[in-house]
Amino acid sequence: MVKKNGRVRGHIKFKCNLCLHQWRGFYGRQINYERHYHSWIFGRRTLLEIADAIGISPRTLQKKFDAIDVEEGLVGLPGKEAINLQIDATYFGSEYGFICFHDGRRVIYFHEIKAESSGDVILGLRALKKSGYRFKSVTIDGRKGFDEAIRKELGGVPIQLCLFHTRAIVRRYLGPNPTAEAALDLSLLTAKLKSSDPQNFINQFHRLTIKHRIALLPAFIKANRKRQRVRLAYRFLEQNMHRIFTFKDIPTANIPPTTNHLEGLFSHLKERLKLHRGLCQSRKKTAIKFLLKHF
Repeated sequence: MVKKNGRVRGHIKFKCNLCLHQWRGFYGRQINYERHYHSWIFGRRTLLEIADAIGISPRTLQKKFDAIDVEEGLVGLPGKEAINLQIDATYFGSEYGFICFHDGRRVIYFHEIKAESSGDVILGLRALKKSGYRFKSVTIDGRKGFDEAIRKELGGVPIQLCLFHTRAIVRRYLGPNPTAEAALDLSLLTAKLKSSDPQNFINQFHRLTIKHRIALLPAFIKANRKRQRVRLAYRFLEQNMHRIFTFKDIPTANIPPTTNHLEGLFSHLKERLKLHRGLCQSRKKTAIKFLLKHF
């Protein structure tokens, strides 16, 4: 710090009370590092380019970016209208992932998980209810226990099972190229799930269970693993049939039949992360949370 003509000049830094990530720079100039972090994550600017524009070293800029803390949980406030909620999770390797709650326009809640559980759903729903959100419906994947968790927290709110996940679960049980007649018939039926009339689909499924009733008997399939998986596929559809066509049972509610909007967001997020390869785990988690919060 140098005094010149009775005036103090120099490089003074202190935290601004108005913004967590605003700092005083040269001669009182404010630098909003969160805004620059946004341009780095969403744009194609490098750390060197941003540092040169600000007038600091890349190493200093990286330290400021490392100091940015993105909180998990609620994102924004609820509107006046009830929402069609979508719940899904995405993973980054086998170590961690994030469960996200989406209102059809943006992510409204997220937190880190190791594996999806009904406890994560309950935690998110309670946070949303506490903040004032109201719900017209909830669209979920076929994860076991999610239905019961939603009923516990939201009562009789309509639940829609994602059609994309329904087909994927059945395909997982049957395999990519089923050869058994019972498996092949069910694969062909679920292939046209989204365009099927609900009652027609239910009738066809009922006819298949009668046609293959002997092949699906527990005693008949006990010693054959492939037949066991075929039986599980039939059982999954039978147990979840009441929530596959909710979007058609209540057409005025505009219930999304899939969580594809969230799936698309996850794909876009991972493509964005590819532009920043080589991040350590802590920096990668910060980037993921920032993207989820600002998409």
